Amino acid sequence: MSTTTRVSFEEFLKLHEEDGKHYELDEGNLVMEPSPSFRHNRIRHRIADQLRKFVNAHGLGEITEESDFRLGPETVRNPDVAFVTADHLKNIDIDRSPVAGAPALAVEVVSPCNSAEDMLAKVRQYLAAGSLAVWVVYPRLRLVEVHDSGGIREVVEPAFLEARGVFGNLAFSLPLSAIFDQDAQ
Repeated sequence: MSTTTRVSFEEFLKLHEEDGKHYELDEGNLVMEPSPSFRHNRIRHRIADQLRKFVNAHGLGEITEESDFRLGPETVRNPDVAFVTADHLKNIDIDRSPVAGAPALAVEVVSPCNSAEDMLAKVRQYLAAGSLAVWVVYPRLRLVEVHDSGGIREVVEPAFLEARGVFGNLAFSLPLSAIFDQDAQ
């Protein structure tokens, strides 16, 4: 995480519109997000692609990448990948940002510049705002931390990443090799 400045939600919206840079609002603190690496984008895209195929096949909602979600009065986060349920989509204005409320699933791909404290804050904010699960992806370790109502569990390659309760009674499973294959170790 880089420098922070205290701003209101209204100031955040104005700044976001004016300069075109990417920011998050962490409980009133403006956080400028660094540009992601090629590896980060590749992994994000692979996860989004697999989730999108599953969600579209079952008509469950929408998968989005890099969309802002307002998690609280002074908190706006931008998960790398997010699942928004069909019911949630009915209650939002898709032409406005940030989206009101938390996604059902938030996925954060960890970059070398991300701090453990920031990742933990994001996970807590997503879950407190109503996310059913948060996946924290560690590319260099080739593992995913799954945070949900069952606690925290680590999924390490070559295991399968499974979503429990996120898609109702439907089971989603993804081999971690589909995320990390061809990635330098």
